[in-house]
Amino acid sequence: MEPNLVILAGGISSRMKRSIGSAIEPRLLADAETKAKAMIGVGEGYRPLLDYLLFNAREAGYRDIVIVVGERDSSIRGHYGGKDRGNEFETLSISYAVQPIPAGRTKPLGTADALLRALEVRSDWMGKHLTVCNSDNLYSQRALAMMLEAPSGCALIDYDRDALGFPQSRIEQFAVVIKKPDGAVADIVEKPTPDKVAEARDSFGRIGVSMNIWRFPYDCILPCVRDVPLHPVRLEKELPTAVLMLLQRWPGLLAAVPLAEPVPDLTDRADIAAVKEYVDRAFPNFTFGRGRIGR
Repeated sequence: MEPNLVILAGGISSRMKRSIGSAIEPRLLADAETKAKAMIGVGEGYRPLLDYLLFNAREAGYRDIVIVVGERDSSIRGHYGGKDRGNEFETLSISYAVQPIPAGRTKPLGTADALLRALEVRSDWMGKHLTVCNSDNLYSQRALAMMLEAPSGCALIDYDRDALGFPQSRIEQFAVVIKKPDGAVADIVEKPTPDKVAEARDSFGRIGVSMNIWRFPYDCILPCVRDVPLHPVRLEKELPTAVLMLLQRWPGLLAAVPLAEPVPDLTDRADIAAVKEYVDRAFPNFTFGRGRIGR
């Protein structure tokens, strides 16, 4: 097991900044307007969401972590410091890759470009494997460990969409995972039509969706994120598209690892209260420390 993890936090959080949610504390509102989503203080003492994701990653067995940050955001690097910072995160080696905003654009080039930035600064990971996840989802220790321990070294968590706990209208927008009989991923369909949802349903009636947590061989995903074209409408280089390129080059390589549990998510302001409630319940009396504290 190679305890390498990339956390994608380079977006500009445009949906969070422009959304309107239920009443929230002024400090949380200020976080939503000025910081990366992962730095919104949803925990006790306004601990940011990313603290809890890093805790779960450490407990799952990860040690070497690259956080992809936006060129205009200082909140993450200011909070966690460098690799040698002597604080409660000292058991993790945290480094950074900066995702720029190209000239003529108002935001970065997308999640595939973000991962490419991480791979470029960690060329020492060539020949190894890495897990990749979003910064604004609180993946469980179990999910992170399942990726670290995936036998194939190339996998995604195939979440049971009925266990996620989101409104149906939101769930219907998630990418569905279409599997082969052996459990390998055949296709990942963004914004699925009813026909594609039906195709994704297995013999037990279960529909799996992607929540963007992956395990990749460095040498397989690198050419895909490097060569992926811009989406014709969103004009971004998207990681799911790069994964489809990987499937074309190495059919059957990507395994679907089934899991049924909720995934707290900070997409817009309306999510803040629910994520805060989850963190309060799941991490009572939380301190990062060196021991196994929390759940």
